[in-house]
Amino acid sequence: MTDDRAVGAPTTLHLRAAGVSVLLAHHPDVDHGGPWVAHWGADLGPLDEAARGEVVRAGHRELTPNTVDELRPVGLLPEHASGWPGTPGLRGARADGADWSPVLRVRAVSTTTADPADPADPADPADQTDPASPGGSATYELLDAVAGLAVLLEVELLASGLLRTRATLTNTGEGDYRLDALEPALPVPTRAGELLDLTGRHARERSPQRRPVTVGAHVREGRRGRTGTDATLLTALGEPGFGFRRGEVWATHVAWSGDHRSRVERSTTGVTLVSGGELLLPGEVRLAPGESYAAPWLYGSHGTGLDEVTARIHTHLRSRPQHPRRPRPVTLNTWEAVYFDHDLEVLTELAELAAGVGVERYVLDDGWFLGRRDDTAGLGDWYVDPTVWPDGLDPLIGRVRALGMEFGLWVEPEMVNLDSDLARAHPAWVLGTGGRVPVASRQQQVLDLAHPDAFTHVLERLDALLTAHDIAYLKWDHNRDLVDAGSGPAGAASVHRQTLAFYALVDELRRRHPGVEIESCSSGGGRIDLEVLERTDRVWASDCIDPLERQGIQRWTSLLVPPELLGAHIGSARSHTTGRTHDLSFRAGTALFGHLGIEWDLREATAAQREELAAWVALHRRLRPLLATGTTVRSDHPDPATLVHGIVSPTADHAVYAVVATAGPTTWPPGPVTLPGLDAASTYDVAALAPGDVVHGPGYSPLPWWSTGLRLTGRVLDTVGVQAPAQDPEHLVLIEVRRVG
Repeated sequence: MTDDRAVGAPTTLHLRAAGVSVLLAHHPDVDHGGPWVAHWGADLGPLDEAARGEVVRAGHRELTPNTVDELRPVGLLPEHASGWPGTPGLRGARADGADWSPVLRVRAVSTTTADPADPADPADPADQTDPASPGGSATYELLDAVAGLAVLLEVELLASGLLRTRATLTNTGEGDYRLDALEPALPVPTRAGELLDLTGRHARERSPQRRPVTVGAHVREGRRGRTGTDATLLTALGEPGFGFRRGEVWATHVAWSGDHRSRVERSTTGVTLVSGGELLLPGEVRLAPGESYAAPWLYGSHGTGLDEVTARIHTHLRSRPQHPRRPRPVTLNTWEAVYFDHDLEVLTELAELAAGVGVERYVLDDGWFLGRRDDTAGLGDWYVDPTVWPDGLDPLIGRVRALGMEFGLWVEPEMVNLDSDLARAHPAWVLGTGGRVPVASRQQQVLDLAHPDAFTHVLERLDALLTAHDIAYLKWDHNRDLVDAGSGPAGAASVHRQTLAFYALVDELRRRHPGVEIESCSSGGGRIDLEVLERTDRVWASDCIDPLERQGIQRWTSLLVPPELLGAHIGSARSHTTGRTHDLSFRAGTALFGHLGIEWDLREATAAQREELAAWVALHRRLRPLLATGTTVRSDHPDPATLVHGIVSPTADHAVYAVVATAGPTTWPPGPVTLPGLDAASTYDVAALAPGDVVHGPGYSPLPWWSTGLRLTGRVLDTVGVQAPAQDPEHLVLIEVRRVG
C-alpha cells in the first residue's frame, strides 16, 4: 500500500461532539484519493496531531494475495480506480462513454473547528474558531482535471453528535455529463454484524426486519416518487443482538423525499460501507459544462443501542430555528367522522363537542372543494364547492374560532383527478411518458409541478385559500406513487424535478404565510424523511389508527421523529381500517405519546366516554412540555408481547412510561419491567398515573405497590425494575416517576 513515510503523513481532522468522534484524513501530496473516515464512533478523547496520525496508521490494512499492489484507503466517495471492488460513489459517463472512472484529488480543504484539546495553531484554519465548540465541519474540493469533474464534499459533526455528509458534482469539462449516482459512503467496523432496517405498506408502516451482515451488497431502493410506506427510515448496523438499550449501533438516513437508495456493502477486503443518495432515473441529470448537481444529505448516528441513535436525531431536529416551540395543539380531524359527507350543522356540532373535551385545532378533511363527493373527481379544483358550502367555509371557520380553536384544512396539491376542470383544461400538466396516461392509482394522476404554469397555478390557488380564510394549518396529502412520471414533450423522467418543485412550492407558500403549520401526510406515513421535516411541522404516521397497529408503527417511526412531530389520533371504538375493537384507555394511552389528535364521531360517544376522553386530553396537555423536550426510551423486554416505552425529561427528574400488553404474555404475570433513562444515583417516587391506572386484567389480588407507589433509585429501576400488572391483551397502563426532593 502507499507508505505514509514515503509520501508524507496524511492531514487529519478530529471532530468531537456529544460522545462521538469523527477522524478524517487525506493525503495532500499524492495524485489520487479523496478524504476518508479513519474513525466514526465512540469518542476517542483528546488527540494531538501525532496521535491522530497513529490512529490512521493503526487502521491501515495490509496487502493480501491477488489484490491490487497499491492498497489505498476507501474514501467518502469510493472510487473504482482506487481498487475498491465494491460500488463507486460517483457513477456516470459522457456521451461517448468516457470519464466513467474518475480519480478525484483533494485540491483545497476548509474547516470550522478542531479537536478541543489540540493546541491552537494560528496558521491552521481549523484552530481559528472556538476550540471548545462541539463538532465542526470540513469541506473538501476535489478535482479530476482529465475527466473534467469537480466534487465539493461536505462533512459535518453536529452538536448532537449526528454526522452528515453530502457531495456536489460540477461538470468542468467539455460536453454533457450524464450522472447515474452520487452516493457518499461511511465506514462501519466489522463487529457491526447485524443489520436492521424497516419495511411496511399502507396502514402498516415501519415494520422492522433483521439479518446478518454478509459479504456482498444489501440494497434498498425506493422507486415510488416519494419516501414510501415501505421505506426504511434508518439503516442500522450493530453488534449482533443490539437493541434499544444495548449494543453498539451505527445508523444512516438518506434525507430525500423522492426516489432514493440505501446500500450496505461488505467486501472480502475487510471493509464495510453504508452509503446512500438519490436514485436517479435514466437521463434525469445531465450536466452541461459548468452545471452542478447536489446530492441529498446522508446522515449518520452512532450510539449504544437504538435509543442513543434516536436521541441524537431528535436533539438535532429540536435545535433547528424553525422547530415548533409552542405547545402542539390537540387536534380533531373530521375524516373518519364524516368522510365526504359534509354538512355545516353536523360539522358545527362536532366542533362544539371537540371544544368540550379540550380540542385546540379543528381540521376539515377531504370533500370541501369543487365536485368532490367521492375520490373519483375534483382533485385540482381548489375552490370551495358552493353546492355544499353555499355561504363558503366562513360560517364553520367562524364557529370554530369562536370556540377557541384553530382551523385547519386538508389539501392534496400535487395530485389531480382526470374528472376535474383542471385536467380537462390542461391535460399537458399531467405527468406521463410514451404518449400514454399512466395507470391510475387512487383514481388520480400527478400534476407536473416542474411545468412552470402548473406550479404557478397550484401556488396561487393555495395562496388564495390561505389569504381569504383564517386557516392556521394544512394537512398536506400525497396519495399515490409516481408511475411513468415523465415531463415535457419527450416525457423525460422527472421524479427529481418533481421533488425539487414540491420543496420549492412549500418553501414559497411558507414564505408568504409564515404562521401556517403544515403536516406531511402521504397515504399515511409515505413521506417521512429529514428533508421533508425541514419544511413541515408534523407527520402523519399512518392512515391506520388501530392502537394495536399504532404501537408498532409509532415505536419504529420514533426512530426518526420526536413525539411532538408525530401525529397520533384517538379513533372510534371499532377501528375503521382493521375492524378491531378496543377500550378508550388503550386508544388514548397509545395516542398520548405523540402529537395528540382525535378522529372519532363524538356525536356517537356517550357522556361518560366524553368525560374520560377529556381526562386523557387534559393529561396530554399537562405532559406536553415533557413530550416536546424529553428523551424517548424503550426497554428491551424479553417477551415481545410486553412493550415498555416512555419519555424522560432532559434533567431526568420526571418521566412517564407505558407498559403495553400487545398479546398474552409468555409468563403469567408478565414479570418485572425495567424503567430506563433515569439518573442512576437519584431516588424516585414511582406511581400509577391516572387515567391510565386502571388495570384491565384477570388478577385475583391487586398488585401490592400499584395503589401505594414505590420509592427506588434510578439504578434499581433500570436494573431490577418493578413488577408489572397482569393485563389482558391489547391494554396498557401508565407509570409516572418523579425525582425525590
